[in-house]
Amino acid sequence: MNRVIPGLILAAAWLLLLTLAPAWLFGLVLVFGAGLALNEYFRMSMPTLRGGVRLGAILCGLAPVLAALSGQAELVLLGLFLSLAACIVMGLTRYASWENVLHFLSNTGFASLYLGLCSAYLMLLRLLPHGSFWLILLTAIIAGSDTGAYYSGRRFGRRKIFPNISPKKTLEGVVGGILCGAAFAIIVHLLMDGPIALVLLVPAAVLLVLVGIAGDLTESMIKRASGVKDSGTILAGHGGLLDRIDSLLLSAPALYYLLYFLGIS
Repeated sequence: MNRVIPGLILAAAWLLLLTLAPAWLFGLVLVFGAGLALNEYFRMSMPTLRGGVRLGAILCGLAPVLAALSGQAELVLLGLFLSLAACIVMGLTRYASWENVLHFLSNTGFASLYLGLCSAYLMLLRLLPHGSFWLILLTAIIAGSDTGAYYSGRRFGRRKIFPNISPKKTLEGVVGGILCGAAFAIIVHLLMDGPIALVLLVPAAVLLVLVGIAGDLTESMIKRASGVKDSGTILAGHGGLLDRIDSLLLSAPALYYLLYFLGIS
């Protein structure tokens, strides 16, 4: 129950945010959530980074997300450039007092890409026509994938795929995740009369499941390298916020460009 109740509350809040909240409120929540995730990331990767310096690094990472509030992908790239420039300025001003400036630049640069840029695509998706549908669809695919991978992995899992990063992930779990993710996508599409043909939806869902698994493994790799079990404790029984959104981070840009190249919005 310690995991189920917080999980249900979190899922209900996310669904309400997608279905009832205006875009500006979604953007506000996204900026706040991205800030929390960035703080968790820096607490893992650079635990000695504290106070105003960590706050500055978080603000650097938020630049692409803030730019995405405009709804223009071009400005997201500007936000990413400003993030890079600000990180460089911080490195220049503190070069003499830090033992390893390159470590700081590498971590803040990766944070801007992995958390800032990828989170920005959640906002860009929300501002598309049918934006709420696309985010609900993406959430359903990721949730279905996680559910299918967990149960099929427990029941049939034999062949581990990345044992040094995530010992419980198996090839059988991936197959179960693909099947459930595609099934959840079809259910959401039928219930909401989605603006995409099933012949395109199913392969898109398969791709998004695989990208989502890569996103989950990315965060697992960061935690392994940092020597921590969870990214944080903000969500009772569920670890940190980054633990909950890791699969969405890479799959959001993937969905955005799928829609772009397929000419669907």
